[in-house]
Amino acid sequence: MLKLLKNLRRRDYIYALICAILVVIQVWLELKMPDYMSNITQLVETKGASMVSILKEGGYMLLCAFGSLLSAVFIGYFASVVASSFSYITREKLFKKVEDLPLENVKKFSVSSLITRTTNDITQMEMLLSMGLHLMIKSPIMAVWAVTKILGKSLEWSLLTAVAVIILLIAIGIIMLIVMPRFKIIQKLIDKINGVSRENLSGIRVVRAFNAEEYSENKFEKVNNDLTSNQLFNQKAFNYLSPVMSLVLYGLTLSIYFVGAILINSATLSNKIVLFGDMIVFSSYAMQVIMSFLMLAMIFMMMPRASVSAKRIREVLDTENTIVNGHISSKKNNLIGTVEFKNVSFKYPDADEYILKNISFTADKGETVAFIGSTGSGKSTLINLIPRFYDVTDGEILINGINVQDYDEEYLHNIVGYVPQKAVMFSGTVESNVFYGKSGNKKSKTVLEEALKVSQASEFVSKLDKKEKALIASGGTNISGGQKQRLSIARTIARNPEIYIFDDSFSALDYKTDSTLRKELKKYTGGATNLIVAQRIGTILHADKIVVLEKGRCVGLGTHKELMKSCDVYREIALSQVTKEELENA
Repeated sequence: MLKLLKNLRRRDYIYALICAILVVIQVWLELKMPDYMSNITQLVETKGASMVSILKEGGYMLLCAFGSLLSAVFIGYFASVVASSFSYITREKLFKKVEDLPLENVKKFSVSSLITRTTNDITQMEMLLSMGLHLMIKSPIMAVWAVTKILGKSLEWSLLTAVAVIILLIAIGIIMLIVMPRFKIIQKLIDKINGVSRENLSGIRVVRAFNAEEYSENKFEKVNNDLTSNQLFNQKAFNYLSPVMSLVLYGLTLSIYFVGAILINSATLSNKIVLFGDMIVFSSYAMQVIMSFLMLAMIFMMMPRASVSAKRIREVLDTENTIVNGHISSKKNNLIGTVEFKNVSFKYPDADEYILKNISFTADKGETVAFIGSTGSGKSTLINLIPRFYDVTDGEILINGINVQDYDEEYLHNIVGYVPQKAVMFSGTVESNVFYGKSGNKKSKTVLEEALKVSQASEFVSKLDKKEKALIASGGTNISGGQKQRLSIARTIARNPEIYIFDDSFSALDYKTDSTLRKELKKYTGGATNLIVAQRIGTILHADKIVVLEKGRCVGLGTHKELMKSCDVYREIALSQVTKEELENA
């Protein structure tokens, strides 16, 4: 938790220091009031005391109370600023860390868990910091200061106060031991409930289509019941503190007055007024000591959960980035758009078996290289190694003669245009989605219109109310799958990269649109290298090279005609989609 506090800015440390100073002032003012009360008590009991003297002491008490109130207001303000700043800085660092993490590290944490860590966990720490800057400083200072005030007043009263504090500490300790293990469980259950909610909302169409509402409700109810039962257990445990605190508080007051009555009764007449005043002062200071521990108890209630949250946040922030950014951020030779795989093998972290084994091929500038194979053969995995979503396990991948691991990632992603298998749309407009992110290409209306035209998206965009300014919902829920895919392709075309990667990016298009789009792409990207993962034979018939994958191995490399003669796997895939006559006439 202390490591996270290092994220605070200099201004926040100054505010925290001001809080500490104001807390000391507040404690001093609050501990002065019993003294004035004692003076008033003695004045009331003293014959001949003037009303002016009593009012004067009462005025001092009111000034102390008002000063304490002002201090509390300013402490609350500065503590809130520091807590909010901590929340802002930590949330930003956490978000940036997740953005920079490679996919293998992101998969270590579920999406729902990362959302919980960015929201709920940081909120837990913010609440602790906001209250802690006041109560954690005030409680020990007040307790120690109040104890010094009552030392020597009476051994009997001091022993009573000590016993009350010990009982309170034992009660708090027992409850902490009971509830502490459950806080970690609660945070994990919040992850689960977020995951179930997210899954249900994202798949709401399937849920309704299959009449699975009851199943989804039961699934949610189970997780919700687990979370509720654990929270209820903790709340019930904490609820025991309240009667214990009240019992200790009022029991101590009663005991002090009971012992005081005995002492006063046995004292001489001249000492009775002094003892009565001491009893009033001691009672007030004893209450301050107990209240200090009650305030600490409030912090102890929040501390375990905030501690668990801090550990969860640190887990993400301390995750080592397995993909180290390179240093090359400019062109170093005359090569453009060349991609070479040299004996590339790959397996996922912690996996035993290789997904890809000893893959080698070269794609030169202007060539179209296609990848085909059965489901699970490693096509998408192979493509994902080029923009370094993962790093190769063995071998190397060269772009323009340089290992991809030596490139600065921003520069690498500018020369490599990637169209994912699943089209992703962000909330905004058509224009903002096409011009999404940084790019080495200029953003202009001409570029936008050309990208939409080539991707065959201009037809449906022109029919939208605001055309390029038309709103796109998060996830593209207000447009069809084919429209999302065309906009996703337009996004990559607008970047004008040296190398285009299409990871089965034409699957949602009808055959006519697919054919037209590929012809337009061929014209527009004629000077660029095209790497295409495809399921349809028709998409890759005219590719310059076709790489056939089977169980992670390259079992065929050549043109369509060459592979029809030499590769059984390719021939089987081709004949399963189109007739032999159609293939011969292609």
